[in-house]
Amino acid sequence: MEIKGRFDHFNINVTDLDRSLAFYREALGLHEIKRKEAADGSFVLAYLGDDRTGFRLELTWLRDHAGRAYELGENESHLCLRVEGDYDTVREYHRSRGWVCYENHDMGLYFINDPDDYWIEVLPVK
Repeated sequence: MEIKGRFDHFNINVTDLDRSLAFYREALGLHEIKRKEAADGSFVLAYLGDDRTGFRLELTWLRDHAGRAYELGENESHLCLRVEGDYDTVREYHRSRGWVCYENHDMGLYFINDPDDYWIEVLPVK
């Protein structure tokens, strides 16, 4: 059997949904395209998109975890987004906001971290 999958979305849990929505909008130009809220208020799922691909980032807010940071361990996974425009200007903007957490000049890349300390690799559009 040959299965042909395609990427749909990636999920991360967040402690403050509004703060995370603002970060992803300001840092990477992502915006909310869909939302699902539990009838009992126990969770909110906010799906972010980029208007270019079908890939979505799912932010999950859980009422029972509100206000407590998530334990991310060694945080060896990451998202990667390519940004349009002048890469150095984008990097300076991210640096000025205090979001850059790691730079590798030899490889020509850097990472920013979101309010919950998830790492996002930033690359230029090829």
